Amino acid sequence: MTELRFDGQVAIVTGAGNGLGRHHALLLASRGARVVVNDLGGSVTGDGADAGPAEAVAREIRDQGGEAVADTHSVATREGGEVIVRTALKTYGQIDILVNNAGIVRDVPLSDMTPDDLDPMIDVHLKGAFYVTVPAWRVMREQGYGRVVNTTSSAGILGSTHKSHYGAAKTGLIGFTRVLAVEGAAHNIRVNAIAPIAATRMLAVTMAEGDNGRRLDPADLAMMHAVTSKLDPALVAPVVAFLAHEDCPVTGEIYTAGAGQVARFFTGRTKGYYRPDLSIEDVRDHLAEIRDETGYTVPEDSGGEIAQLLQAIAASPKPA
Repeated sequence: MTELRFDGQVAIVTGAGNGLGRHHALLLASRGARVVVNDLGGSVTGDGADAGPAEAVAREIRDQGGEAVADTHSVATREGGEVIVRTALKTYGQIDILVNNAGIVRDVPLSDMTPDDLDPMIDVHLKGAFYVTVPAWRVMREQGYGRVVNTTSSAGILGSTHKSHYGAAKTGLIGFTRVLAVEGAAHNIRVNAIAPIAATRMLAVTMAEGDNGRRLDPADLAMMHAVTSKLDPALVAPVVAFLAHEDCPVTGEIYTAGAGQVARFFTGRTKGYYRPDLSIEDVRDHLAEIRDETGYTVPEDSGGEIAQLLQAIAASPKPA
């Protein structure tokens, strides 16, 4: 089989000093990409800063014969995002791939949520993706090529206790991905998202506490560790690398990957129920029909959904 390579291309990977981002950067570099290893070097909850992690990964890539430069600016500010992109342009003269991976986690029940809990989560995950992508996007549009991979999470897609702020930010990236896929199509820019399942520092924080902050008992922890031992972050990187490759044919999609399994998340629309004079009671009486997944469809965009609505209206019996 022909090996998929990135020779001559430049990739920015945010949050690449540890965990998933480190493996993304290492794999891309091993296949020929020149990599900007971005990481503020803070804790998993967003505290502090340390240049060490980004510099260590960049050095590891260079020691293995690759090309890499470390960047320690924060994605959580517009200025930081612009400098990260400028680092790529100043060092390598182009940007072909952007992997928005930087993130933090801090579990908080909704009833206890404060702006100090909410704001950093939105700033890093959601605004951070905007702040780095906007200047990178301008370069990609100008050169007529680009690949963007965003990092979402099942915590938002499916729900997870005490992660309303995290889940909201991560799921916001789904809308970001879908819209950019449409905007980028005419410029050969493809944008997809990954929902990883991996044994990272974030997962360790989540595992360490059960409901209401209670520590999990040893038996539960042992069982969870037996599962997480299979969740090598390196097994997520091949999916990210494929989505970042020139040969990737898809855009606007979400892939979940963990322990070597890859699957696709998608938004489906049921056939539903139609009545031109719909009432509250109609919704109650036809709820099963509304929820019935038989014959569901996957509209390509909001216009596709409107087309299905118009079809339902056209297909309804005309009044006598």
